[in-house]
Amino acid sequence: EVQLVESGGGLVQPGGSLRLSCAASGFTFSSVAMSWVRQAPGKGLEWVSRINAGGGSTSYAESVKGRLTISRHNAKNTLYLQMNSLKPEDTAVYYCVAGADRGQGTQVTVSS
Repeated sequence: EVQLVESGGGLVQPGGSLRLSCAASGFTFSSVAMSWVRQAPGKGLEWVSRINAGGGSTSYAESVKGRLTISRHNAKNTLYLQMNSLKPEDTAVYYCVAGADRGQGTQVTVSS
């Protein structure tokens, strides 16, 4: 059974930083490309970033490019999202995604 468990969310002031983690199990993590998506209040899902299975190729939505960094540690079966220079519009529930599977999400709130 695929399990994806996100953590690391919280309340942060504009300009602050957070690091999200996603612990994966139930599949061969090192063979699967992973993504982060988010859902802001009252809006649909928005793709944020993707990393290939080996970690050598990444891509980002224009809205987060230069501020968020995706990475992975295949030996630890863990996906990360380093979030810097956060803005109020980054407020959302963040989910990690593996294929058709998605975790339960972690709330990120950017507010003063």
